[in-house]
Amino acid sequence: MKHSDLRGILRYIPKFRRKIFVVSVDGGMVEDDNFGNLLMDVAVLRSLNIRVVLVHGAAAQIEKLATERGITPSNLDGAGITSEETLDVAVAASNQVTHELLEQLATHDLYAAHTNAVIAHPAGILKGVDQEFTGKVERIESDFLTTLLDNGIIPVVSPLGFDGEGATYRVNSDAVAYAVARELKAAKLVFVTDREGLVANGEIVRQIQASELRRLLKEEVSLFDPVQVSKAKFALQACLDGVPRVHIISGREKEGLLAEVFSNEGIGTLIFDNEYRQIRPATRRDVSSIMNFAMGSMENEELVERTHEGIEESIEDFHIYEIDANPVACVALHVYADDNCGELACLCVSNSHENRGIGTRLVQYVEQEARKKGLSRLLALSTQTFAFFRTKSGFTEAGVEVLPEERKASYEASGRNSRILVKELE
Repeated sequence: MKHSDLRGILRYIPKFRRKIFVVSVDGGMVEDDNFGNLLMDVAVLRSLNIRVVLVHGAAAQIEKLATERGITPSNLDGAGITSEETLDVAVAASNQVTHELLEQLATHDLYAAHTNAVIAHPAGILKGVDQEFTGKVERIESDFLTTLLDNGIIPVVSPLGFDGEGATYRVNSDAVAYAVARELKAAKLVFVTDREGLVANGEIVRQIQASELRRLLKEEVSLFDPVQVSKAKFALQACLDGVPRVHIISGREKEGLLAEVFSNEGIGTLIFDNEYRQIRPATRRDVSSIMNFAMGSMENEELVERTHEGIEESIEDFHIYEIDANPVACVALHVYADDNCGELACLCVSNSHENRGIGTRLVQYVEQEARKKGLSRLLALSTQTFAFFRTKSGFTEAGVEVLPEERKASYEASGRNSRILVKELE
């Protein structure tokens, strides 16, 4: 592991210590070559005092076992009719997956327990059709799961539910994972699949707010990869019911689980309810981050040279764009009160977050701040990104005469011959 990776993890530890992560693994991923690495990630989470609940599916194993027995299953994922014959296969397949999970967790010195914490009742008759042995989650025995977690034991929850009369039902693992995360007030729910993330219109959705996902599911459900609609719906419901972050990731990425939960950019899809991004005034603690953002641009002569001390002296002019409390971009607004104008400066976005609209949002933010201060004009000086200011932000090019006298002197002394752009605010 790189030192930079370790620093990234350490930044998150205080936030996640003693919190609960529900990790839901599709059955097909259990047989993937990378599954051992995924459980190694779980071991790392446990070593950091993060409590983990594992939920697993069994559709791939049901299909395989049904073929071996020469039968045609009535349903694979627990979302349709489950015949008695299919239930028998589902129980055998689910127990097989659970046993394999317990075996592999043992190789990482992790204690785990197979639970019967899902209380279910029959799904009943839907649209006139008896769903037979398909179940619906009634409740989760959260006290039971919490007791296991408090004793350092990983609960393993299968896609089977039980009622008070001893009957067993096949339940959808996505529904189980959602219910467990909701009842345990989990900090994260992670769906581990064979896709890179949530696919809409053939493209991976990297981040989406719950309100937007709800709109898309209601109005344009056909946008989504059909096999992922279930996860999209339960991810949405989890966010609406208090789970702060839901992730959909590929189980085939080495260290993928760690990369998703311990980095700003992640590897899959993040679904969130509240606004997890914000722009705030910079503090002296942000000076190093600002220097890191600006370093590459200074080397490429996009930005004028700045020093740590210089930034610290003018730190009140800077603003930070952060994601989950981690800085990823910055901008400055220098005010020239005598000329009633401001200069947008040091617009920098980290390499990992380029081309995501952050620069545009920071420009809009600075413009709002300039208006609040009663400024009549906003300036921007650029050697290489002037097209961005013209086409994306409504600036026009102007001559050196628009610069305040004190700024004109430093402009001429620099010899950079930057393009001068202006936007009238009145």
